Amino acid sequence: MFRISQEKTPAGDQPRAIKQLVEGLKNGMRNQTLHGATGTGKTFTIANVIQQVQKPTLVIAHNKTLAAQLAQEFRDMFPENEVHYFVSYYDYFQPEAYMPASDTYIEKESMINEEIDRLRHASTQALLTRRDVIIVASVSCIYGLGSPAQYQKVLKTFQVGAEANRTELLRDFVNMYFERVAGDLTPGTFRAVGNTIEVMPTSERMIYRMQFRGAEISAITKIDPITRALAGDVDMFHLFPAKHFVTPEDEKDRAMKEIKELMDKQVKKFKKDGKLLEAERIKRRTEQDLAMIREIGYCNGIENYSMHFDGRSPGDAPSTLMSYFPRNEDG
Repeated sequence: MFRISQEKTPAGDQPRAIKQLVEGLKNGMRNQTLHGATGTGKTFTIANVIQQVQKPTLVIAHNKTLAAQLAQEFRDMFPENEVHYFVSYYDYFQPEAYMPASDTYIEKESMINEEIDRLRHASTQALLTRRDVIIVASVSCIYGLGSPAQYQKVLKTFQVGAEANRTELLRDFVNMYFERVAGDLTPGTFRAVGNTIEVMPTSERMIYRMQFRGAEISAITKIDPITRALAGDVDMFHLFPAKHFVTPEDEKDRAMKEIKELMDKQVKKFKKDGKLLEAERIKRRTEQDLAMIREIGYCNGIENYSMHFDGRSPGDAPSTLMSYFPRNEDG
């Protein structure tokens, strides 16, 4: 349940605004506008609407700074609920470009902010596991994201007392795009020593240590990654994949076949038009991506192939953050 903790109550025009906005939502109004000058309590008014409607909520701000400010304000108002921050994780991005006249190819360059990537995973995971969720986002929320159905399908639950094959678990972690390391753990990595496996989910800065007794998980402990202090034992925890773009093996084979067929068709067209450099460039790049996907299940820029992995038809909209919100009549 959404519950505002602040002691102050709506005043002035706020009660009337809250009532009208809630009635509009219940009557199916798709667009409503809340007027108010700076400092008149519009955020508090919307918080009261969320509390009355009791539905997962997306708040879109026009820049990262304002989104961060709003997220903190909502966290202060809803300390018992899930409030998350979802913005673009690129600190730097240069799109790829090709100039056939000089056969100049400029590779795509990007620098991903790992902390923001962690917050993005925390947002999607909260939407798939809880109902009391507020996501404060930038326009990044309308950009393509992996399919929530496939993302949730790879979800694994670990429980004390459950049977588990240690070797198979290590293979499962790799298939979920977790990286095995020997040193310190960071989000999206794991390590195995003896009868113990430690993993850090992509959505939090906490290590989960699983201890095995034969083919059974005997204990699960949360550990602070900095101090190594024990944060307590848990009976179970959920582990989502380390990437948003996840595809089962059979669907991956189908997608790769489609990508190769499209590549062959485009190469043939370029050659017919006398564009031999373009044909060679796109063939080389696509084959390199396919080789990476075949070996590790992922490649840089895999979002460019999302239509094939999702099984969408040309022109169909991709999955976005909004696809992770519940779609039933109560959602």
